[in-house]
Amino acid sequence: MNVLSTLIAPEKGGKQPVYIQIANQLMALIKDGTLQSGYRLLSTRQLAAILNVHRRTVVQAYDELLAQGWLESQTGNGTFVARNLPDLRPVPIALDGAGGRDPLKKAGFSFDRPAHLDRAVLKASSRFHLDDGFPDPRLAPLEDLSRAYRSQLLHGNSYQRLGYGDTTGAGWLRQELSAHLNETRGLRTSVANILIVRGMIMGMYLAVTSLVKAGDYVVTDSPGWFGASMNFLQAGARIHYVPVDAHGMDVDALEEFCMKQPVRMVYVTSHHQYPTTVALRPDRRIKLLKLAEKYGFVVFEDDYDFDFHYLSKPLLPLFGADQAGMVLYCGSFTKTISPAFRIGYLVGPEDVIAHLASLRRIIDRQGDSMLENAVAELLQTGVIQRHLRKSVRVYKQRRDFFCELLRTELAGAIRFEVPDGGMAVWARFDPSIDIPELAAKAAKKDLYFSNGQIAGYPPEFRNYIRLGFASSDPGELEQSVKIIRDLL
Repeated sequence: MNVLSTLIAPEKGGKQPVYIQIANQLMALIKDGTLQSGYRLLSTRQLAAILNVHRRTVVQAYDELLAQGWLESQTGNGTFVARNLPDLRPVPIALDGAGGRDPLKKAGFSFDRPAHLDRAVLKASSRFHLDDGFPDPRLAPLEDLSRAYRSQLLHGNSYQRLGYGDTTGAGWLRQELSAHLNETRGLRTSVANILIVRGMIMGMYLAVTSLVKAGDYVVTDSPGWFGASMNFLQAGARIHYVPVDAHGMDVDALEEFCMKQPVRMVYVTSHHQYPTTVALRPDRRIKLLKLAEKYGFVVFEDDYDFDFHYLSKPLLPLFGADQAGMVLYCGSFTKTISPAFRIGYLVGPEDVIAHLASLRRIIDRQGDSMLENAVAELLQTGVIQRHLRKSVRVYKQRRDFFCELLRTELAGAIRFEVPDGGMAVWARFDPSIDIPELAAKAAKKDLYFSNGQIAGYPPEFRNYIRLGFASSDPGELEQSVKIIRDLL
């Protein structure tokens, strides 16, 4: 019996066509050197009889390999393994796994695994959650968004609608967004000042990759957002941390550092500092802009939850007061609608936006045009604006209810200030409480909150965590606090 009868075993009735299975198995035998260059294969009739398949199936398999160059046919003489292939010798099978490697699990080449990328990815899984400060998707205008999305799919010129678009994002969304930002944040933007991105993190990646070189100094606050630090480390920058107090980033400490070293970029969450939720005081905002102009550094302003302020009118972005073109302003609809809808915006001088759009092109040709235009429609019709007004009322009620629960149910175990805005409380647990252990026990009760470790806070903040209240209704908040109380 020919050796091929024992080496080829197609699975009839499987998901993959039989002729493809035969072709792939023959190709594997050639690759591993079992079938050498010039080896004469059985005729299609003979192989079909051995494998108990229709001859046409084998013909298709041979044709596939002939087309790919693995086989060659000689009229009147048969079909052979292509003679132009290198001399392949059979690879001995490793015994007991010694030296063996599954190529689908482990690459045969080496690559660096930077420590800053080794960070757990948060996923929604627990029934109860005091998260990092996420919105409640149950409040989102999903029906309106669904109708708008469907309209984008079905109406208009399909070639234009479903084809390639502008690398800066959908023009309609940029137009509506420019008007919205100018009205709500006191900006003076035009369409050319706006780049649509897939969330704030993409906007920051583009800015850092394009504007920061290896060895440059960048400044961020401490405690701060580890996601920003990851971007700086990935770019090869050197990070300098300045402290945060009750009035935001210590810009005097920033100035002292600028006098010693050239700074390329300063990352700041000026409205609700992450993670502490405090606002950057007006005098510090003015000084930060003056320092940027004097020392020539870029200010990357992350305004992750501008729309959620509960006591008074929110402080306007630094970008609106920037007279020297030093600020890049970034926000997203993640907090407005839901993290699943990846639409953000980067606002800056026209020349920088055009430059960043050219960089964006090589990693993400364009965004989701359908979703972008659907959101543009919701902005134009006022749906987003009405949703924001409703959300602010609901989240303020939840903030007040949650803070009262913390005071009454966890008295003595936790200290915090009621935040003026945002979606989370910056809380300090008693030093005697092991936060990672408490979080692990809570997870077994179907409650998630951060264990404080993945946030990368400095040691002096080891017992501080953010407790998000916006994504849970009053009943869920009550049950969540009860679980923590019972565990303590």
